[in-house]
Amino acid sequence: MPGGYDTDIVTRLETSLDDLSPEIAGAVMERLFAGGALDVFFTAVQMKKNRPGVQLTVLCEEARVEALADVIFTETSAFGLRMEKITRLKLARQFVTVTTPFGDIIVKLGMKGGAVVQAAPEFESCRAASQQCGQPLRAIYEAATRAYAEGRVKKNDE
Repeated sequence: MPGGYDTDIVTRLETSLDDLSPEIAGAVMERLFAGGALDVFFTAVQMKKNRPGVQLTVLCEEARVEALADVIFTETSAFGLRMEKITRLKLARQFVTVTTPFGDIIVKLGMKGGAVVQAAPEFESCRAASQQCGQPLRAIYEAATRAYAEGRVKKNDE
């Protein structure tokens, strides 16, 4: 592992599209995530004949390539895909629960060599607390961040 990071190999699928409506793009993204994509994003690009377009990028495990390519070919106007295997550097992940005035929130920790490098409240945990207590999502997120920084981490047996 370079520099103590975790690594893995994923496949990147890409295609450039100059005739895809934003509504369809959003639906395609949902289908790709539902089909096992690790990440999906659109990047604004300038295409041939000076047309504005988007580049669709999908990261996935090799076992999901065919199924995700099928989604792209059937749900978009793509006639071809670029595909390559890439190596990712990753922080090891660990999850802890913090106590906030809005309830318990899950926080994801990014670890390198046993040390915490990143700490981020889990969005779905914050959203569920927000819906339950009626407080703004941002307030929940900030409270969870503060709780972790202050060491209000629940022990496993609590």
